[in-house]
Amino acid sequence: MPSRLVAYIDSIRARDPAPRSRAEVLTYPGVWALAGHRVAHRLFRARMFLMARIVNHVTRGWTAIDIHPGATIGRNFFIDHGFVVIGETAQIGDDVTIYQCVTLGGTSPDNGVAGKRHPTLLDGAIVGSGAQVLGPITVGRGARIGANAVVTRDVPDGAVMVGIPARPTMVEGGVAPRPDFLPYGTKCSETFDPVTQKTELLRCEVEQLRKRLDALLAEQADGKEADRSRDRDRDRGRA
Repeated sequence: MPSRLVAYIDSIRARDPAPRSRAEVLTYPGVWALAGHRVAHRLFRARMFLMARIVNHVTRGWTAIDIHPGATIGRNFFIDHGFVVIGETAQIGDDVTIYQCVTLGGTSPDNGVAGKRHPTLLDGAIVGSGAQVLGPITVGRGARIGANAVVTRDVPDGAVMVGIPARPTMVEGGVAPRPDFLPYGTKCSETFDPVTQKTELLRCEVEQLRKRLDALLAEQADGKEADRSRDRDRDRGRA
């Protein structure tokens, strides 16, 4: 068995206590869905769009997992069970875990930045069963999305989001991911209280505002540079 495949299977066994052997992991629909996507994605990048769609269609029929051929997926991605939908412009980092009935989708064709309509999941993110992660947002490193949550805003690194709309739980966010994987749930802090939850919510909102401010400042700087360029062109024309 190739070493990369062995490493991938072992990464799944580290996150799922069910399989009793490496061979058993090869029966998982998520493994077959990812294998089919690797083929479809290469065809998509080669602009063989129809062939990519055919591979996607066959894989979806076998696994009940629909990964658009255009989606970009990193190493050791694990889909635990089926009925998952991943959109065309979704980007998934390394060691990401998704449970059943998750959607990484868009909100509307107009809600996108430079054509990106779907979420970005950074390394080590976990998305619980039934969660809907929608729009061109970013889920931070080591962040966790609770079951059936609806996420439409950026999630900071290490945050734990639950509810509709998703809000941070009474678990500390903004910290580096822990080395141990916590399947099916999240250990809560021993010192949390309602004030901690409100503080975490404010921290998330401040982080989102900071990102928006950075984007506005960048746009303003680009506009000023364009104005200076036009002024220089006018001066040359007068000369």
